[in-house]
Amino acid sequence: MTDTAAQAADFGHPLDPLDADEFRAVAALLAHEHDVGDGWRIASIELAEPTKAELAAYAADGTVPARRAVVICLDSGQNATYKSFLTLGTDPDVPGTVDSFDHLPGVQANFTVDEFEECDRVLRAHPDVQAALERRGITDLDKVFMDTWTYGGAVIPKEFEGRRLGWSDTWVKDADGANPYANPVAGLHCVIDVNTMELLRIEDSGGFEQAEVMGEYVPRHIPQRIRDESRRPPLKPLEITQPEGPSFTLEGNLLRWQNWSLRVGFNYREGMTLHTVSYHDAGRERSVAHRLSFAEMMVPYRDHCEDHYRRTAFDIGEWGLGFMTTSLELGCDCLGEIRYLDAVLHDSAGEPFTITNAICIHEEDNAVLWKHVDHDAGAEVRRMRRLTVSSHVTVANYEYLVYWRFYQDGNIECEVRATGIMVTTPMPPGVTSNPHGTTVDNRTYAPFHQHFLVARLDLDIDGTDNTVFSSETVAEPMGPGNPLGLSLIQQNIALRTESEGMQNMNFATQRAWKVANTNVTTALGHHPAYKLVPTGALPPMFDPASPIFRRATVIGHTLWVTPNQPDERWPAGEFVNQSDHDTGLGEWTKADRPILDTDVVLWYTFGIHHITRPEDWPVMPVDTVSFWLKPFGFFDRNPALDVEPSPGSHSCHGDD
Repeated sequence: MTDTAAQAADFGHPLDPLDADEFRAVAALLAHEHDVGDGWRIASIELAEPTKAELAAYAADGTVPARRAVVICLDSGQNATYKSFLTLGTDPDVPGTVDSFDHLPGVQANFTVDEFEECDRVLRAHPDVQAALERRGITDLDKVFMDTWTYGGAVIPKEFEGRRLGWSDTWVKDADGANPYANPVAGLHCVIDVNTMELLRIEDSGGFEQAEVMGEYVPRHIPQRIRDESRRPPLKPLEITQPEGPSFTLEGNLLRWQNWSLRVGFNYREGMTLHTVSYHDAGRERSVAHRLSFAEMMVPYRDHCEDHYRRTAFDIGEWGLGFMTTSLELGCDCLGEIRYLDAVLHDSAGEPFTITNAICIHEEDNAVLWKHVDHDAGAEVRRMRRLTVSSHVTVANYEYLVYWRFYQDGNIECEVRATGIMVTTPMPPGVTSNPHGTTVDNRTYAPFHQHFLVARLDLDIDGTDNTVFSSETVAEPMGPGNPLGLSLIQQNIALRTESEGMQNMNFATQRAWKVANTNVTTALGHHPAYKLVPTGALPPMFDPASPIFRRATVIGHTLWVTPNQPDERWPAGEFVNQSDHDTGLGEWTKADRPILDTDVVLWYTFGIHHITRPEDWPVMPVDTVSFWLKPFGFFDRNPALDVEPSPGSHSCHGDD
């Protein structure tokens, strides 16, 4: 059973994402005031979120902050990027005002889905591209796909400086409906001016005879021989039912479940966002986080060859996870009693469109929450249930599945699963391996690469003024006070400045980071805190002089801590498309601002070090990484003591 909450009554809140009418109003205002129309692209429209002070006033006395939008648009004829702030009107007769409209020289707006699709059509229709394909015996253009990537500023050829550039891979399907990423066309790449859609260069090394591969994953395209060899017995049905409905409530974008309360947001760049996360504890509504999101995702391919040296995607900053979000389906992506939220976005003309079922909300059973078996009294067992808020994005060949999970004991888990289809590269006849990748099919290798994700964590632990501690376990030296060498001590060191807030994973000391409110003391004498427990952290393995590293120095540390500034949202800078240096964290933190007992933001870098393997081909089983936010002294005892026993189970019933 499903329900689309976006079609429910309008509950209206200052953090609600922009709706279709507001997108249209923004486009109309820009057209009227600044002639933004033909020859322009509206790269992004986003809610300019209210400040914490404005939200506090709204909560206290109902003062509604102005509804504002921030827009990035591109004058394609002049290759000029503009940033605009608008205040939206309160009724149809008062459309609003354009508060600013500023030209930003030397930067490129994010790419749009419209441009991606247009590049494919234009390149396949170009006679020079068709001739290059025909020389390889490829004449059915319906089976050809030109996959356009952004171009890192540091490697842009001199003759093309000052243009909005894309470069393309070329792929060909074996049949209609077959995998478009199964067969890369060897030695053929195009460079295109995305403003004029002019083909600037064909890079054609001549290619070689393509290897025959089995790159199909849809059953009807997999050869019968392989299907017969790998046939397995079918599974019996596994039904997940909640006959009385789910235990959470969803009013507009406000989600409540088992003492948790939060708001679900969405925008073009970050995709799903979570806001005003709080926990109801013994009659008090206690703040945990103001805002949780992903702020950047960088995927550098660690292969310097002509096919891959430009392949350094910034999937959030260059494209936008929101634009790449896909609709979820009951029984495939989500199981159980589901509630969905739709997402509304816009094309490059500002016209809105809806991604149905963009966000899935449901409960999951997760085995045992706590248990003890007493010799006399018997067993006390509570099953764990968790609330999962998820969305899936498809970024060309890869899928990223994002899950935020809330637990009854106060834990928050963020999990990311990567799946989809690896980029592969054919090898010439007689060559069977490449040192920068793994052979995954006949004369075909998949290059090594890394997936760096940056989570932006604006935690407010019992208030906005917090202190971050580096928390490490140290073995006490053997001596008179520790004769058996057993003792461990815990070192908690307050991070005072941004330079001290640049931290790295240390497995040897089990380093983690606690965000504490030192202005509050609990009944046990603790300062309430949440601990960031890192997993999936990986070193960048870049020379600091590398032009790729210079664009995203954020990947040089596992953690950064900065004072909260509303305009500091993007760790590699606001405009990373064609950037050649970092304008984000690497610049802000040069001021070495104080971060002690203030409103702080944590930037956590984690991801997947993908040493490719044959088992990842032709479609990759999910590779999973996660991190945790765990209460540490936030509660005075196990907050899940009051979880009720599971009904109908003899061993799970406790005493009243």
